Amino acid sequence: MTHTGTPVTVLGLGMMGGALAGAFLRAGHPTTVWNRTAAKADDLVARGATLAASPSAAIAASPLVVVCVSDYDAVTDVLDGPLDGRVVVNLTSGTPTRARALAEEVAGRGGGYLDGGIMAVPDAVGTPDAIIAYSGLRSLHDAHRSTLDILGTCLHLGDDPGLSATHEMATLVLMWGMLDGFLNGVAILGTAGVPPTAYVPIARTAIDTVAGWLPGYARQVEEGVYPADDGTVDTHLSVMAHVIEESESLGVNADLPRLAKALTERAVTAGHGSSGYAALVEQFRQA
Repeated sequence: MTHTGTPVTVLGLGMMGGALAGAFLRAGHPTTVWNRTAAKADDLVARGATLAASPSAAIAASPLVVVCVSDYDAVTDVLDGPLDGRVVVNLTSGTPTRARALAEEVAGRGGGYLDGGIMAVPDAVGTPDAIIAYSGLRSLHDAHRSTLDILGTCLHLGDDPGLSATHEMATLVLMWGMLDGFLNGVAILGTAGVPPTAYVPIARTAIDTVAGWLPGYARQVEEGVYPADDGTVDTHLSVMAHVIEESESLGVNADLPRLAKALTERAVTAGHGSSGYAALVEQFRQA
């Protein structure tokens, strides 16, 4: 392979880290890799990567250092040695607070810092389908944009290094809500002998319908006004009671609708019984 691009180091070669290193190699970047279990680098080395003996040696090899390990404690462990002139791109999941603290530490050691979240499975890395959201100084992002574009479609969220992790948390809550709702629905339908695959077309239609409401809900939340365009909070509350009653009679776990009902009851107590469902944002804003 002919190496023509900016030298890049990848620390961490799990499924995602290996995919990141592979994308850089395919694009012709001299790629140095390190992993605690060195054998995980064998395939990448066979494809042209250089295996470093230590994290510090790997960092010294490249101006751009991409980290994808298990957690922020592991990130701190592998960011060993001087960082003068290096830009660290941390694609490890963590909290906004840890991201900001790590950005300060890297800056104190002479380096630059970008935090990032990968919204894709490993197989999608290196294609436009992989959305990677970055936060940190735009000047750093723009300086390495051509290299980062190799990994997928770049989004720069702002100069605050914690913004990427904040968006990731918000997106994970959304993902779990959809998946839990689908699986809860599968459990209810299973009592009637309906297979999960038969539910998929209706579930997709419901998800698409709700997705169409989001722009309107977002405007309502920004304005702080919650018109009952698709039913009042009181109406939703009565339907939730039906779902809980039927779930209990069927012997199906009712924790999810009970949680929805508890939050909705608080919204009613706060005076939003006649408001639209977007009024529940005020409950999520509270500790």
